[in-house]
Amino acid sequence: MTSTHSFSPLSSYDNAIPSKEILWLAVASIFSGILLCFVVYTSTAILSSLLFKGYSKLSHAEKIEWNNRGFSTFHALLVSSASFYLLILSDIFNENSHDSLVLNRSSTLSNTVFGISIGYFLTDLVMILWRFPALGGLEYVLHHGISIGSILLSLLTGQVQIYILMVLFSESTTPFVNLRWYLDVAGLKSSKLYIWNGIALFFGWLVARILLFVFLFLHMGTHFDEVKEVFLLGFFSLFAVPSVLAVMNIFWFWKIAKGVVKTLTKAKHSN
Repeated sequence: MTSTHSFSPLSSYDNAIPSKEILWLAVASIFSGILLCFVVYTSTAILSSLLFKGYSKLSHAEKIEWNNRGFSTFHALLVSSASFYLLILSDIFNENSHDSLVLNRSSTLSNTVFGISIGYFLTDLVMILWRFPALGGLEYVLHHGISIGSILLSLLTGQVQIYILMVLFSESTTPFVNLRWYLDVAGLKSSKLYIWNGIALFFGWLVARILLFVFLFLHMGTHFDEVKEVFLLGFFSLFAVPSVLAVMNIFWFWKIAKGVVKTLTKAKHSN
């Protein structure tokens, strides 16, 4: 559905004021996300000590990162699955299913997922700063910071959630990144699982963090009549945040590609 309004990012400012129900849902879901992180962090430590003999031999710093990657994986699986459902399986963001503009659509489920995701990014950001730079450098601080800001804006205003969900779906590559680290720490860097996981990470990153972002920008271009109706801060964030993330994704993709080539070359020579 198209809009005939003239260009004015301020035109939707009144609609950007969150209701009390949204505020309560935001607070509850954010705290739920934080709580889930602590639960999964603790569960990862307990289960790893019982099921993986090498866990007890890890250093204190390695155990912290091991457990941290546990709730990182949990969050990635949760939000990427929810994003896939909301974008593909449900009709919420199907352009022909409702009369409202697709950029103004939201649901209780999407709002809850956003709140949980904010809770995760807040928790992980605190851990990154606490252990800095062991769990990630400035690029991770930047990534988490702009993620929290953009998701929170979309949650409180109910706008551009379709694009936030596309970006959250890119978290589907995180389990492969974490498995790569787990295998390395476990001394299985030369295993076939490590090689196949690297290949899966390469193609998964290409689809979820490169091609999907190309589609996102194309979608923004073809729906610019709706994009220009977004409230002022959201309008500029909509261009700035995905652009920054896209540059970071391309940089990381280059490093992943180099790693895959190095691993495959080493495996070929060893045979």
